[in-house]
Amino acid sequence: MAALTDSRRAASHQDTALPEGLGWFIVVGLGGLFSLFTAGLVRHSRPPALQGCRVARLRHSLTRAPLPQVYLGDRYSGHVPTSEEYSTAGRSIKMGLTACDIVSKWTWAATLLQSSNVAFQYGVSGPFWYASGATIQVLLFAVLAVEIKRKCPAIHTALEVVHARWGTGPHIVFLVFMFICNIIVTSMLILGGSAVINALSGVDLSAAAFLIPMGVTIYTAQGGLMATFIASWAHVAIIYIALCIFMFQIYATDPMLGSPKAVWDHLNVMNGLVPVEGNHPYGTMLTMKSHNGLLFGIINIIGNFGTVFVDQAYWQGAIAAKPSATYKGYLMGGMCWFAIPFTLATTLGLSGRAFDLPLTYKEAGDGLVPPAVAAHTLGTGGAFLIVLQLFMAVTASGSAEQIAVASIFSYDIFKRYIKPNATGKDIILMSRVGVFGFGIISGMLAVTLQQLGLNLGWVYNAMGIFIGSAVLPLSLAITWKKCSGSAAVTGAILAQFAGLIAWMVQGKLSSKALGWNGGKGEVTYESLGLLNAQLAGNCASLFGSIFITIPMSLIWPQNYDFAELRKLTDGNQVVTETDDSALLDADGADSPEAMDLALSWTYKTGSVLTLVLIILWPCLAIPAGHFTPSYWGWWVALAIAWGLIATFCTICLPLWEARTTITAVFKSLLGGHIPEGHEPSIHHAKAKPPTAV
Repeated sequence: MAALTDSRRAASHQDTALPEGLGWFIVVGLGGLFSLFTAGLVRHSRPPALQGCRVARLRHSLTRAPLPQVYLGDRYSGHVPTSEEYSTAGRSIKMGLTACDIVSKWTWAATLLQSSNVAFQYGVSGPFWYASGATIQVLLFAVLAVEIKRKCPAIHTALEVVHARWGTGPHIVFLVFMFICNIIVTSMLILGGSAVINALSGVDLSAAAFLIPMGVTIYTAQGGLMATFIASWAHVAIIYIALCIFMFQIYATDPMLGSPKAVWDHLNVMNGLVPVEGNHPYGTMLTMKSHNGLLFGIINIIGNFGTVFVDQAYWQGAIAAKPSATYKGYLMGGMCWFAIPFTLATTLGLSGRAFDLPLTYKEAGDGLVPPAVAAHTLGTGGAFLIVLQLFMAVTASGSAEQIAVASIFSYDIFKRYIKPNATGKDIILMSRVGVFGFGIISGMLAVTLQQLGLNLGWVYNAMGIFIGSAVLPLSLAITWKKCSGSAAVTGAILAQFAGLIAWMVQGKLSSKALGWNGGKGEVTYESLGLLNAQLAGNCASLFGSIFITIPMSLIWPQNYDFAELRKLTDGNQVVTETDDSALLDADGADSPEAMDLALSWTYKTGSVLTLVLIILWPCLAIPAGHFTPSYWGWWVALAIAWGLIATFCTICLPLWEARTTITAVFKSLLGGHIPEGHEPSIHHAKAKPPTAV
């Protein structure tokens, strides 16, 4: 077991849990297989009416780009996508797939690895604070998702709203913030994934970091946003199935543990052998009374606002969803995602302590707790399963980050500043360039961070310092008419500097209190990794922006008319290739009146769920003190039930929503005919044709 968790021995290929060849297959082969799978569903299409007509095809090729098509669905629905759909997936994604997409893009390497690390370090409070502290952002972002559909349903990126309201200067400032966010998120994905693959199979650390994003770029570049939605379902299904296997192994079938009571007994023994500093009473892991756990929870809550609200991937998910599915999908996705860190870390993170595995805190910080437990309980099969689960998380989130960067590059840089009259063909070309370019850059950056010695836990806790100050301005851009561009930019930049200064000052003070550097304190990698320092930096960045942006906007308000967002023309480069009248004049659940009601409902539901997760639940659990066997049994039962319900919802609901198309495809394939109502046609029967590009 020591050989598994010793990264140096793993790097020298000694006694790893998996053969090195299998590690290379996971890094290279699985990426290739998913690319082939997606390529089988996504192909370049031409309208059926043009097939077989050489002259028409030639004319078509001069006026329209080669376009990706979800083959099995579109072949029998008669849908022919435009380049608009490369970036927006047709703005028609239903609730189940929207929720699935949220789960896939929010399940980072850190979700699987860092959550178990904090469980290993702080006890039961770690999984709870990781899950609740990173769920509420998605629940609250649902409000912005509804606002997009109400005020600007035809946008491609959040930065288009920034430019429409505040002009070029703020647009460039927040473009930089969004790129920083994409870089941080992608770096964390690769850092965690490469560390585990290296530890389990001996694949070279730098090679793994560089190659992991490469396979993702192929299907992302080919199929665009729709390809990421299709792949997300398969990735999420594997992640949840693996979660269920580990859950039942630890709490039902393991010969050493095998029940909640056995896990409680072993943890109780470990409380006496390795007490957790700051946990009450007597250093027990079985309590929510954890000082460091609470500090981590606050850092987690504050830091993760930036990686949702400043990440184009989440805005893009809202843009792609049907109006009536947007808020439902985000709320459901957030609650389903909660199960992954909560259930998985309660299972693997705590059992790492219960098994008394020879893991150091440094190795736990590198994300090696889950693979160590998996290999200990299930041997080679467990090691392969955790690597497969991790690879699915890294590639699913990585794909979302790549298409987000590609959209910003093509619409907010290329079309905005380089070629304003860009055609659909130009947009797709630049999007693909953005995908491949960011894939290469992210791999190089991850290698650089590895050489600097940064680990997953350090980067995770520090991320809010760099991007937290942009959360409020971006949110107010679409929700508060008085927010001015000067206030937004001033708040974002000054608060970021305040966060960096507070981080370094508190790092020096905290290290001084610990007696480092002869009692003088120091600003080093280690001191900046202290929880107090990271908490100070995160708070200064997020709240500093609030204290600057809001007062400035009240003194010098903009008083923007949000109705102007609906009037944007091609000259303003927001509405470009699509006639958005269908989006604005929809009936029933997608009507403006329905979306007004949805906004009120989302505010109430998101607020109530947020209060339950970060206020009510801790207030009920903290007085319990040291968990009794019965209280612990209830806690585990809740984690298992939540995991099973989330598994069912994310796997089955998207299939149920697509049942008509799936049935039509199978009937046609088996019967050799196209079912009635699915005959090919150039355009949707219920939608206006897109304008030429």
